[in-house]
Amino acid sequence: MRKLLKSFKTEISPTIEQKIKINKTIGTCRYVYNFYLGHNKTLYDSGEKFMTGKSFSVWLNNEYIPNNPDKIWIKEAYSKAVKKSIEDGYTAFTRFFKHQRAFPNFKKKGKSDVKMYFVKNNTKDCRCERHRLNIPTLGWVRIKEKGYIPTTKDGWKIKSGTVSVKADRYYVSVLVEIPDVKIANNSNGGIGIDLGLKDLAIVSNGKTYKNINKSTRIKKLEKKLRREQRCLSRKYENLKKGESTQKNIQKQKLKVQRLHHKIDNIRTDYINKSIAEIVKTKPSYITIENLNVSGMMKNRHLSKAVASQKFYEFRTKLKAKCDENGIELRVVDRWYPSSKICHCCGAIKKDLKLSDRTYRCDCGYVEDRDFNAALNLRDALTYEVA
Repeated sequence: MRKLLKSFKTEISPTIEQKIKINKTIGTCRYVYNFYLGHNKTLYDSGEKFMTGKSFSVWLNNEYIPNNPDKIWIKEAYSKAVKKSIEDGYTAFTRFFKHQRAFPNFKKKGKSDVKMYFVKNNTKDCRCERHRLNIPTLGWVRIKEKGYIPTTKDGWKIKSGTVSVKADRYYVSVLVEIPDVKIANNSNGGIGIDLGLKDLAIVSNGKTYKNINKSTRIKKLEKKLRREQRCLSRKYENLKKGESTQKNIQKQKLKVQRLHHKIDNIRTDYINKSIAEIVKTKPSYITIENLNVSGMMKNRHLSKAVASQKFYEFRTKLKAKCDENGIELRVVDRWYPSSKICHCCGAIKKDLKLSDRTYRCDCGYVEDRDFNAALNLRDALTYEVA
């Protein structure tokens, strides 16, 4: 039977010693990543050959650290995590050379998503029980959500994982090998999903998933966030006058981070529940549009609304769920005029404006613009399988 890799992410409760070790390892990984970028930049400026990740790792351990005893603390961190940060730097350079990404940026302290990577090396590593997980160099770490990660005694294998810190809370994400249990035939017909800003998703079966950002809960949290951000700005101004301290600023920054994290979790939870509900209908295929999100983000009037809808996360998680349940995910080209095509007669209404929320065709067909687009996506004949 073919195996699938599924990720599980949950919060952990490390001890004070484990927290210190995690923070040290993450700090070392960030330093080594930046050092790799800076070293290759120096080589390029002096006209020397580019150094790959493997070559840099050998040079760092065999030449640089022995000749610089003050950098021996790099060896104290978990070696696999340090090596993974070098590989990430090499991947960033490779994407830049292929014109897929911009030149890689240095990772700033406290502002970059740096993680502690770990991998299963022997049988005693990455063992999982109902309430705790064995992580290399950290030992047994308590899991807050008991029973969420599949346990080792039930035959599940954890291949690798990462430990991350967000808003002073610690999380572990593990990659578990699970059997591929694909559903051979889904009896129901296909569905089309039109993503938008007014509503998150309009499905061709008539179901509409509202925009969570318009809810009272999110609006109250965003109002509170703005208030805390203004308070943080005042503390920075008071610091210049000598009326505030760095300790007060750190406390206020943590308040702001926690609010950001809470809002982000509410949005992610809503996406997860929406996708689960769509997949439970067991359609034979799902058709979505290949949205130009990066282009939409350039519009300064819409960028905040587009970012808060998390279109990329929706598509990524929908793809994972479709793979897990044996559903074909179809992606239609971004130039496909799903909103402008009449679902009844097939005519294209070229003068349709964004402000026109109701589609009216000359043939007499009248329908909601987004629902019409979802129907057209469902019946689209030209598509790519994701």
